[in-house]
Order: sequence, then structure tokens, then C-alpha cells
Amino acid sequence: MQVELTRISEKGQVVIPSSLRKEMKIVTSDKFLVFGEGTTIILKKIEKPAFKKSFDEIAKPIQKAARQVGLTRQDLQKAIRDARNA
Repeated sequence: MQVELTRISEKGQVVIPSSLRKEMKIVTSDKFLVFGEGTTIILKKIEKPAFKKSFDEIAKPIQKAARQVGLTRQDLQKAIRDARNA
């Protein structure tokens, strides 16, 4: 574990030293949980959810099923137009 020294600003902001930001891959707008008890404060970075499947992985089975039943792009475009006009 790396230990660094920092201060709190007049606005109540705490600077996380750049060496820790780089090591922990902390970037602007990352969010943290803040725990406090007595004289101890702990920041826990909230990880952004990683998408397990890309759009293509999700779309491929749908595209395959559409082809199997004979749907075309024109069918899809017509269904979209009909839905918008309904």
C-alpha cells in the first residue's frame, strides 16, 4: 500500500496525489463512497459496471432469428413507420 500526504482546501476538497490516481486509474468524474468514523475517513472508488457483452454480441442472435423467419430491412422500416404513426 502506498502512503501519501495531502491537505483539505478551504472548499473542503481533498487532492488525491497523482501517483495514487495513476496507480488506481482514477479519472475526472469518478465517484467514491466516503466512510467516516472518529478521526478516520476512507474513500472507496465506485467501479463503473463493465458491459459483459457488446452490442454486436447481443444483436447477432436477434439478427439470426429475424433472418430465419424471413424478415427484411424493409419489413423492419415499415414496422417502425407504422408504430410511429399509430
